[in-house]
Amino acid sequence: MVPPVAPVPPVAVGNDRNKASMASFEPPSSTAPMDRALSSLFTPLKIGNGRITLSHRVVMAPMTRNRGVPLYLSRPNRAWGHDGLGVTYYSQRTTPGGLIITEGIYPTVEASASPCVPGLFLPEQVPGWKSVVDAVHQRGGYIYAQLWHAGRSCLPHFTGHAAMCPSATPFEGDHKSRYAPPGDDSGSPGNGQGIKMSAFPPKAMTHDDINWTIQAYVDSAKRAILDCGFDGIEVHGGNGYLVEQFLSTNINKRTDEYGATVEGYCRFPLKLMQVLAEAVGGDRVAIRLSPFGLFLQSHGGQRMEIWSHLCRSLKETIPTMSYIHFIEPRFEQIMDTTSKEAHLKAMGLGPNVSLVPFREIMKDTPFFVSGGYNDTNVWNVIDSGAADAVSIGRYFTSNPDLVHRLKHGRELARYERDRFYWVPFDTRARGYTDYPASTE
Repeated sequence: MVPPVAPVPPVAVGNDRNKASMASFEPPSSTAPMDRALSSLFTPLKIGNGRITLSHRVVMAPMTRNRGVPLYLSRPNRAWGHDGLGVTYYSQRTTPGGLIITEGIYPTVEASASPCVPGLFLPEQVPGWKSVVDAVHQRGGYIYAQLWHAGRSCLPHFTGHAAMCPSATPFEGDHKSRYAPPGDDSGSPGNGQGIKMSAFPPKAMTHDDINWTIQAYVDSAKRAILDCGFDGIEVHGGNGYLVEQFLSTNINKRTDEYGATVEGYCRFPLKLMQVLAEAVGGDRVAIRLSPFGLFLQSHGGQRMEIWSHLCRSLKETIPTMSYIHFIEPRFEQIMDTTSKEAHLKAMGLGPNVSLVPFREIMKDTPFFVSGGYNDTNVWNVIDSGAADAVSIGRYFTSNPDLVHRLKHGRELARYERDRFYWVPFDTRARGYTDYPASTE
């Protein structure tokens, strides 16, 4: 059981319907309030259909960190778990009543795109994750497991199989994985050259593959909830990975019921979410989406039609869904104005894309947003009605006490981008658990 949090002011369930109408959102403020502690960021929020009361609305976003340890000494090792270092990492970032979403967890070995990512497809992986969950709960926090299948981004070096994808659609051009072919050691680092993904084209998933993959998610979700004690699970449905590959018209070329139409593109994620809700409870499932993303060559069209249908169907079929998590369309961070306009036109979108339509569809389902938030642009997100909670990633890596620093105006420590992912095994702690908390 999670220790109770201190008495708090009245709680909002999902968005506050007394706030300004959806059509009148204000842009996030770049100015912190005079008294940060009074910000709506630090007010309670119910998720999980009222089952969980968060004490604040700063969520630790899911982040791949590649710090797992091999379960076997065989070469290549294809199964990874957490040891005490991972326990320390999550414990450091726990706050009473706060929510952590884990790094993406592979629900099956076939989901793997990189080494050192702790999975949850074997009984031997349960103890490491249970230790993480127990540590978070002991500090009064909540933790959801993000389940992640990389789809066509998987490499046979890490899975032993050809990658699976809705269609046999290879990557275009010189797109490369950061990891070099590991030979007989799947934990080897990249050699600086990367690996050309088009050299390893995916196979089109059969109906048996689809059903088997959904069952793998279910098995992993049950391990997460029943064996490890996670408070819920989040499906990674964005960033160009398997779920988004089904949603992307330039990748999903199927002509059967899993493609070809708006309903077809949405069929796999909807079936997956519905089966998971039946298995562990609708109030324990959530999904993360990036409807305007371009990651991993997900350049498909019909964005508004497809993702709107997906959201409406999720709202109808899983009304108790714990929350929905969106990645902001921050094109200006990755391209110039001309490129942005060209991409939006190719996707059939106007220049002023936003998450507002999805916010309106989801109504009172708790609405999380993520995307480049920091101590300058986070302050008006809740008050404007744009979202119910903000998830932050990069600054949580370098500020284990991020919530404290935001609340009390302490300077944020800069993160080390080159320490985000795979690192030499004997220096795993650097850039992971060695950031100090503020002394103020």
